[in-house]
Amino acid sequence: MAQLWEIGVRGTALDVMAAWKEVVLLVGILAVGWHVRRWPAVRAADVLALAYAVVIVVYWLLPSGWLDGEATTRGELLALRHHLFPVAGYALGRLVSAAWPDRERFGSLVAMAAVVVVSVGLVDLAFIPLQSWRESGVPGWYREQLGLDYEGLSGLPENWVFNTGDEENPLRRLVSTFLSPLASAYLLVVALIYVLSRPFRWFWGLLAVLIYVGLLYTHTRSALAALGAGLVVLALAQRRAAPAVLGVASVVVGAVFLAAYPSLGPTTSYTPEELEWLRQNAEQEGGTSDDPFSGGESSTASHWRNLREGVRVVIEHPQGYGLGNTGVVAKRTGVVIRAGESTYTELGVDAGAAGLAAFVLWSLALLAGLWKREAWLAAAFAAVLLLALQTDVIGVHWLAFTLWGAAGVALGLPRASDDTVPEDEEDEEEDETTEPEPSD
Repeated sequence: MAQLWEIGVRGTALDVMAAWKEVVLLVGILAVGWHVRRWPAVRAADVLALAYAVVIVVYWLLPSGWLDGEATTRGELLALRHHLFPVAGYALGRLVSAAWPDRERFGSLVAMAAVVVVSVGLVDLAFIPLQSWRESGVPGWYREQLGLDYEGLSGLPENWVFNTGDEENPLRRLVSTFLSPLASAYLLVVALIYVLSRPFRWFWGLLAVLIYVGLLYTHTRSALAALGAGLVVLALAQRRAAPAVLGVASVVVGAVFLAAYPSLGPTTSYTPEELEWLRQNAEQEGGTSDDPFSGGESSTASHWRNLREGVRVVIEHPQGYGLGNTGVVAKRTGVVIRAGESTYTELGVDAGAAGLAAFVLWSLALLAGLWKREAWLAAAFAAVLLLALQTDVIGVHWLAFTLWGAAGVALGLPRASDDTVPEDEEDEEEDETTEPEPSD
């Protein structure tokens, strides 16, 4: 999209082209729905997904002024699209489960996507200077097309670099095709959980190392913590100790890497204009720590502040303010941002306690349904729900489509028996012990 903006495709034409994901999703739902011509057996998660969708639509229909909100019509439409993305992905997955029972191929596709993201990101860090990005269509795409005016890095998102406190030594982070270190990190967490759920083979080991290196270079502490938690969940679901050991090891290695990042990270430099803005911003915010493990570190302090404020708003105004009053949507449409970052507080503000409760109940039902059907997916889903405390995970469209879609597919699988081991191991045991049946 940024490249299209740079060559002159802008305004409504680019908005239409940027909707390719929605078009693919709609065509997929219609095509698969026509093919299967039936909805799979209704599960509790299906009912809760419908309940969540109904609450979102009701809040979209309610005039924002009735709820003391200030959202514009455009903001309401953007928020409707945003909140219903996971429902649409889930619906496609449920339909696909009736036509495509191959569960292994889906995880392999996720792993392949992660390899592409890591490869592009590492090549970018090694060979493409930050100045090339400043001069690209990315700043214009964000500023003029999306209405997101980033000031601290010449129009690029400020989180593209890690500010060490040394004006001469800012460090770059892996952003890859997502143009975001956070979104890239979340994909890599999901992919790593899948790869580490497989029985050990040398090629899975190499793949895990490559993806983990990419995750480290995103310099995303929340993703490293979520990976550790997800691997512990995987260990419980598969009844294996290895994922938990790897989870603890990943957190330890990640902590060491973050501490050493000022010496290991790819360096860049600020322009004079960026330095001036950063100095003014530092004076306004007051002193903050540059220690990545300190609660006073600027990013950590910002996340906690936004979460506390969002929770306070939800408690004080449980009926919500209506769609379009939170997060990126509010920023893009120029209204007061009532809550930001956390998926839960954004839902609680946009769709009230009813919308938040519906989403949480739906998520718990999905987690319970996945537990005995697809261990790696249950673990990945748990990790993403943890990330949702500080991040708008629904706003990462790859997660909204792929993870919720995969959950829909997996719910069409039969429940595994209590003594289930990973499928590849089952295959090996059958190969070793099963005698061929005599022919007729």
